[in-house]
Amino acid sequence: MAIYTRGGDRGDTALLGGGRVPKSHPRVAAYGDVDELNSALGVARAALREGDADGLDAGLARVQEECFALGALLAAAPGAAAKLPVPYDSGLPAAAAARLEAEIDAWDAGLAPLKHFVLPGGGTAGSALHLARAVARRAERSCVDLAAGGPVPDGVLVYLNRLSTWLFVAARRANKTDGRGETPWLGLGPARKPRR
Repeated sequence: MAIYTRGGDRGDTALLGGGRVPKSHPRVAAYGDVDELNSALGVARAALREGDADGLDAGLARVQEECFALGALLAAAPGAAAKLPVPYDSGLPAAAAARLEAEIDAWDAGLAPLKHFVLPGGGTAGSALHLARAVARRAERSCVDLAAGGPVPDGVLVYLNRLSTWLFVAARRANKTDGRGETPWLGLGPARKPRR
């Protein structure tokens, strides 16, 4: 059996639960960005050191599972999400965002307080987590755009908003674990103005 279906060769795609929409539809953009986010999370997991003493890989694995469920919610035709398995039949459970918040608080307590914005970077894992954070923000913007035209499953916007913060703190934590410093952004003071 071929893995390709040819069903989308004319630029449209099927939604879970029935119906077809153009591949440029905001719903497709939203779950496509969540799919890209999940791939970025996979890259971050691959970048972690062998052994992962901080246990960050387990958290990333859980987030990948949650993002896959989130993508299914977004790929469902309006009203069809109720046919998804419990607990996703009514959206993304509030416990998912609450767990992210608890981890953010615990991790942030072990980091130096922020006095400046930091530039994305550091070690390989930290940099990959910063990139995943930026993709999470894009996925959130796509879901906000989708919500402007109709309902978005419960919990999706809150989860994505919290996830980008979780990834930022995870990047800082990974850089600390790897002994990599952070580069503060000091602004565009007189000595830093770009040349024209």
